[in-house]
Amino acid sequence: MDFLFSNMHIFFWKQLYCFMLLLMMSMASQKLEVKRILSESRRNPVKSIKSPDGDIIDCIHIAHQPAFDHLLLKNHTIQMAPNYHPEILLDKSKMSNFELQRKHHTRPIAQLWQLNGKCPKGTIPIRRTKKDDFLRARSILRLPTGRLPRFRFRWRPRTAPVKNSATYEYAYAFVQSKEYLGTKATINLWQPQIDDEDQGGSSLSGVGVVGGPSTRELNSIEAGWIVNPERFGDNRTRLYTYWTSDGYQSTGCYNLFCSGFVQTSNEIALGASLSPTSVYNGSQYNISILIWKDPDQTVWWLQYQNKTIGYWPTSLFKYLVHNASAIIWGGVVSNGKGDGLNTTTQMGSGHFPEEGYQRASYFRNLQILNGSNTVVPPDMITTVSNQPNCYGILLGNNTDWGDYFYYGGPGKNPKCP
Repeated sequence: MDFLFSNMHIFFWKQLYCFMLLLMMSMASQKLEVKRILSESRRNPVKSIKSPDGDIIDCIHIAHQPAFDHLLLKNHTIQMAPNYHPEILLDKSKMSNFELQRKHHTRPIAQLWQLNGKCPKGTIPIRRTKKDDFLRARSILRLPTGRLPRFRFRWRPRTAPVKNSATYEYAYAFVQSKEYLGTKATINLWQPQIDDEDQGGSSLSGVGVVGGPSTRELNSIEAGWIVNPERFGDNRTRLYTYWTSDGYQSTGCYNLFCSGFVQTSNEIALGASLSPTSVYNGSQYNISILIWKDPDQTVWWLQYQNKTIGYWPTSLFKYLVHNASAIIWGGVVSNGKGDGLNTTTQMGSGHFPEEGYQRASYFRNLQILNGSNTVVPPDMITTVSNQPNCYGILLGNNTDWGDYFYYGGPGKNPKCP
């Protein structure tokens, strides 16, 4: 009996030793990964700019950006400007007085770092990754995607409520009846509140260009605005991009955190905060996002406001090589509370779409690029919300806004307990 106990005792300590050894190796590996990413995020800046919000923007030589760490882009030739830009007409003389009055409330949306300087030509602005960014995250592996929300596009989306069925809550509109070469939309800019008890809580509003025959093979390019305290350390509204070539499983990431997206602009920093944001019953502020396929350069270009930021090479994708098969516009909230609990993280303005202008958030002037790369209104728009008592969506059309929708909500409320 004593012999058996002794052997069990030795076995226990051996197992514990092996476990501790593996844990220490894992922690050491993560520390090395943190050091590598922190080192790469600085990349010998030509200039550094301290933003009023605490961010540091490094001006990195355009040829030294993270994009070219990708194996498919090792010998890539940078395309500094699009060969083709879709023709977008805006005839101010045909605008109604109502629309002109609304535009009067809008002033330029600034990135706060721009108040303290600008990056020289030949460089791109990159928001510096700080050690605190890693300390806020539970794992180094969660940083590229983590619990940041992203479009979980379903080819046969649910139209009925699904109680506490997913980590992501969404309310979006989409089209998927044709081949698409891009999209343009005006997005109402807000600063939604994030649930203090949800460590992974975040909220985004954006547009997506999508291709692929199934969810697991989904190719997606996305851009818009996001609020994510865990990733950025504050509740500011920030510009974001995202891409994936395998349905958010192992490829792609946000902004310039990994290789893939090629930035060309020295004026706009991905991940930088946007200001001002809309006020309930007050002034409304919007951003404009355009994504389009350049037929000559085999790339998907991104334009924010009237600034071309950069592009995604089609070599990153399997199903977005020639065109997209669906376009998405809308909002997504991540709910990390678990145990079937709803989150109070807001989507959009935090108010339901029925409240309308100056209260609910909206997307307006929804447009798609058809097979001729011409901007036209979309047809056969479908809307979907997986938690309509928490976050809703309401589609409309008029002469001022074209195709539009109000969307969003407060999350947890008496009808969404």
